[in-house]
Amino acid sequence: MIRGVLSRVFWLCSRWRLHSTPAPARPTVLVGAPHTSNWDFVFMLAISWRLGMRIHWLGKDTLFAGWRGRVMRALGGIPVDRSDAGSVVDEIVARIRGGEVFGLVVTPDGTRGGNEYWKSGFYRIARETGMPLTLGYVDRTTMTTGLGPTLELTGDVGHDMTRIRAFYADKAGFRPQRRTEPRLRSEDDGSA
Repeated sequence: MIRGVLSRVFWLCSRWRLHSTPAPARPTVLVGAPHTSNWDFVFMLAISWRLGMRIHWLGKDTLFAGWRGRVMRALGGIPVDRSDAGSVVDEIVARIRGGEVFGLVVTPDGTRGGNEYWKSGFYRIARETGMPLTLGYVDRTTMTTGLGPTLELTGDVGHDMTRIRAFYADKAGFRPQRRTEPRLRSEDDGSA
């Protein structure tokens, strides 16, 4: 209840508008892109709370140290030990098989831009869990943010990424100069 009230106040006071499809009714990998600012975290919370969507997000384990750990977990955070990142997929699969319905927020363009390629973890998690992708966005040119379409992956990386690029083609992010084009390294090196 308190989250719903906070999100309503946020959207009433914000210059940004929520322009979204309804929250998916089944578990989904929620792509957060373009990820160009720490404000993206605030938007993610405001979107999910307004839509009544339960979310989890992945963060490096150092974010969960000390008193911050309680806060980050309460906001849906799942710590990732980068030396054993593969165990996260097992944890997500176990939660889904246990009947949880949530959006797993992943920012494939990395930490606030400046990368040449998107990281492929979002795609691997979706394929290994059977979860679809829901395309979340931030677009400074229209001052809108929200959820776009939910896509079932085909397993053809090039085809799937072409659909993802088409959606994000006109999305600039909060800081447009930090935007990373949606492209996986495997598309260019032929290992896709």
